Amino acid sequence: MSQRRGGQERPGVSSGPGAARRPELGSHEEDDRKVRRREKNRVAAQRSRKKQTQKADKLHEEYESLEQENTSLKREIGKLTDEMKHLSEVLKDHEKICPLLHCTMNFVAVPRPDALASCLPR
Repeated sequence: MSQRRGGQERPGVSSGPGAARRPELGSHEEDDRKVRRREKNRVAAQRSRKKQTQKADKLHEEYESLEQENTSLKREIGKLTDEMKHLSEVLKDHEKICPLLHCTMNFVAVPRPDALASCLPR
């Protein structure tokens, strides 16, 4: 029998952690109830751990995919940078010999087709 505040006892109620809030059941029934509750809790914990593991696996797969994409994009940036350098060099070399850039007729306010023709090599 348990005690209430003030030292009064309550018949038919057990006390302590996990105590039932109903009249005491037979020892066998209480044991069965504890076993069922523990089993239910064990299954729920397993389900929770499995779900957590699946979530972690999914995140890891996503991480690996993003790493691959990042590597691929960095490679592409490198290729494009090299191409830009090459094209800049080609342009620079072309500017040195371009007849249109060196033609005195380029300073005419309104270009005429015959003026451009005089700048082009024959």
